[in-house]
Amino acid sequence: MYIFENPVLQRELLVNLRTKRAFVLLALYQLLLAAVVIAAWPSDERLDLTSSPPSATKLVNLFFLGQYVIASLMAPSFAAGTIAGEKERKTYEMLLASPMRPGAIVLGKMVASLTHLGMLIIGSLPIIVLCLPLGGVHVYEVLAAYLGLIISVILFGAIGVMCSSYFPRTSSALVVSYLVILPLVIGACVFWATLGTEGYLRLKLATVVVPAFGLTAVILMGAAAAGRMLYPPDVGSEGKEVIDLEKEAEEAVGLVIQPDQFPDRLFAPPKKNEMMADGANPVYDKELHSEIFSQGTLMLRLVIQISILLAIPMMGYFLFFQQHQAPWFCVYVIVFNMLVGPSFLAGSITSERERQTLDLLLTTPLSPLQILWGKFVVRFRISIVLTGFLLWPLILGASLNTAFWSNLITVALMFLIVATVCLVNCVVALTCSMFARKTSIALLTTYALLLLLYVVPPALSIVARMLDMPPSTVANVDWTGIASPFSALFWLPLNEDLVPNNQQINDGFMIGVIGYFAFSIIFVIVATAAMLLRLRGRKGLSDG
Repeated sequence: MYIFENPVLQRELLVNLRTKRAFVLLALYQLLLAAVVIAAWPSDERLDLTSSPPSATKLVNLFFLGQYVIASLMAPSFAAGTIAGEKERKTYEMLLASPMRPGAIVLGKMVASLTHLGMLIIGSLPIIVLCLPLGGVHVYEVLAAYLGLIISVILFGAIGVMCSSYFPRTSSALVVSYLVILPLVIGACVFWATLGTEGYLRLKLATVVVPAFGLTAVILMGAAAAGRMLYPPDVGSEGKEVIDLEKEAEEAVGLVIQPDQFPDRLFAPPKKNEMMADGANPVYDKELHSEIFSQGTLMLRLVIQISILLAIPMMGYFLFFQQHQAPWFCVYVIVFNMLVGPSFLAGSITSERERQTLDLLLTTPLSPLQILWGKFVVRFRISIVLTGFLLWPLILGASLNTAFWSNLITVALMFLIVATVCLVNCVVALTCSMFARKTSIALLTTYALLLLLYVVPPALSIVARMLDMPPSTVANVDWTGIASPFSALFWLPLNEDLVPNNQQINDGFMIGVIGYFAFSIIFVIVATAAMLLRLRGRKGLSDG
């Protein structure tokens, strides 16, 4: 009933593994890893196989770190919609009414969601086998690394399933899952890179510590998800009832959002007691008072508490003890907005399609610009206010630490880069929502595009330096960073007060920062024009 005769598991496997997307994803995954190995293949004419060649060790470490990051970021996307998707498809109550035990349902959902990802990981074994003859790593280290990778993926999948059981929307479950998983991924990568020369210690951690703690956490989270399905508090009107915010505030544990007080009123509107004013935008009014908060404030409360909890130690480390690494704090703020900001806008148009109300919206006398403006402003306001909470430590650090007083222009540019990121992220999410048919697809497409714009350019620069490519090639790769705010942050000049060794600054650094702002403005204009043309043409929008 739990594995071999589990109808949920059998159905999910048949649906997921027989699609064209499964084969395409497997091919792309293998091609990506193969490209990394080919690019990082040692260029030495001779390798001393009696020792551990540094180039071979670097290749294997790059392979495992790349695969770990990719697999870890993919795990929540497979698991976060397992239970929340049933609620969105209005089949949640039918699943609960089946004779299956809650534990069997949760286990079937989790195994089915991670099976495809497990196939991708196992399929990469032939690629790493090609690297073993180069030396630099023992076969037992490879096996231990794969064991740790599989356990980590199972753990991250369990986090996604548990979040999926608590939220009525896949987007909310996905965002909270990423917020929990991202610090774990970063910590694991740092430890693996730090212990690069301690092969025996890494072997013990991957074979003993990670499985023990990981499997324990998986069992506890699976039991919590099964218990929530046994006594579901969100069943009623097919699991999508409107939540009373006042009652939720009385029962909330920890942070409580009070719309009638500052600063909560900046992103959580107070209860509406008056009629809509003449000439007001009805889309804006509707989105402001009903759409976002109709399913409760649990996601927002978790997002705020987790982000602030992570921001406090980062503030102390990057803004007071390691001031020359201050841009890394803004990197954390940008990553936070990358995860949270798109979740509010990725469903702005697709939710109308899913509720079958898009035809009604298109037949109103509202212009396409009014529709887009009403959808965008409300959700962008929430995104930028939540991100602004994390910028207060930067203001505090720049005020109290005298080393920042001579770098106020750089600090101001950091704020401007973060604000630009908030705008671009929301525009990308709204554009994907305009062209996608489902909210989950729009959100995942948004994340993929943001990773392509923000992460790939600096990653290429790092890899080019690791592989000791010619300076001209490295310079050309660096210029792709005009699309990435991460590259722009580290292009900002810092004087001797923050960098005691007098960091060398080229004229191209500031040109790169200006290039980032110019690229972002052009990108926003082009995306907005594409959305307006899509709404005015209405082709493919009214088919439900």
